[in-house]
Amino acid sequence: MDKGKPPSLRSSDSALFRVGRNRDGHWVVQDSNGLRGGLFVGRAEAIKFAMYESGRRPQAVIMVPGTLELDVSRKPPSTLRDDRQMFIRPAA
Repeated sequence: MDKGKPPSLRSSDSALFRVGRNRDGHWVVQDSNGLRGGLFVGRAEAIKFAMYESGRRPQAVIMVPGTLELDVSRKPPSTLRDDRQMFIRPAA
C-alpha cells in the first residue's frame, strides 16, 4: 500500500477540493463529491488537508471567492455506501 496517499483517495482520484471561508470566518474544505472535508482555524491547515486528500495534486485544489459553507447533508453514492444489512437468525 502506498503510504503517501490517504485511504480515502481510493474512492475518487478525480475529486476537486474547494477551499474558502464560511460566514463565521472559519476555513472550509469540501470535495466535489461531498464525501470529504472539514472546518479549519487557518488557511494553511485547510490547504494542507486538501493537498493531502487530493494526493498532492495542486490542480485539484480550488480557492473559492466569497462564502463556502460545509455541506454535511450529502449522502455518498450507493456504490460507496456499505449496504450490508444485519440479519438475525431465529433461535432454533
